[in-house]
Amino acid sequence: MTSTAQTEYVTDVDGVLQITIATAANGTSMDFAGINAGTAALRAPGFDAGAILLIGSGANFCAGGDVRGFAAAEDRSAHIHGLATDLHEFVRALDATTVPVVAAVQGWAAGAGMSLVLASDIAIGGSSTKMRPAYPGIGLSPDGGMSWLLPRIVGTGRASEILLTDAILDAEEAARLGILSRVVADDQVRAEALKLAAALAAGPRSTHASIKKLLVQSKSATLSEQLDSETESIAAAASSPAGREGVDAFAQKRKPDYSGLG
Repeated sequence: MTSTAQTEYVTDVDGVLQITIATAANGTSMDFAGINAGTAALRAPGFDAGAILLIGSGANFCAGGDVRGFAAAEDRSAHIHGLATDLHEFVRALDATTVPVVAAVQGWAAGAGMSLVLASDIAIGGSSTKMRPAYPGIGLSPDGGMSWLLPRIVGTGRASEILLTDAILDAEEAARLGILSRVVADDQVRAEALKLAAALAAGPRSTHASIKKLLVQSKSATLSEQLDSETESIAAAASSPAGREGVDAFAQKRKPDYSGLG
């Protein structure tokens, strides 16, 4: 793959672009050096990773924003406006990518950390994982796309309750609601998420891109419109390198090899 500039926040290994969004050194609150490095990597010319993996380097995936930093800012409104702007560019970059986004959600995912879980395609949590909007507790409103993403995952009524009551969701409830894709042992979260991301990166990238495009379109399409989109998509896939390899491998009773096919 084309190499993305590697930093302490961004690494690319075996087709997986790993982005650290919170660090132990930052008290597991959101680390904007990582957020901004992630945005730059996702938008870099020649980007061709097969999957994205979001991680936190400490005990938590992300404990939310640096509230002490908010309190210390001379102009709190301007300070938070700048942080939200940077975060939202990262969310836009994640939303625009055609490859799967996986989150390794150990410990807490609070505030904007929870927003990034919602923005992922697949989120792996641990038995002790907990989530909380955390905004009402500090008198602020949501950011990171939470007010748009959460209702689409859990429904408007449930989202209203979670946001307004600042509900704490344990791993079991988060999985039941569809926020977490699955739950594993706490000490296996990172390994399982990386294993999944690597498997996705080795898969048919054009197929993943088509799936993500169809899912996005489905948010505003009628069933009839979506059926038309599916017809065009699967017909185009049939003559694509990945489509030909997948069908041929099935007919020949062998495992498909999607390496280098895009």
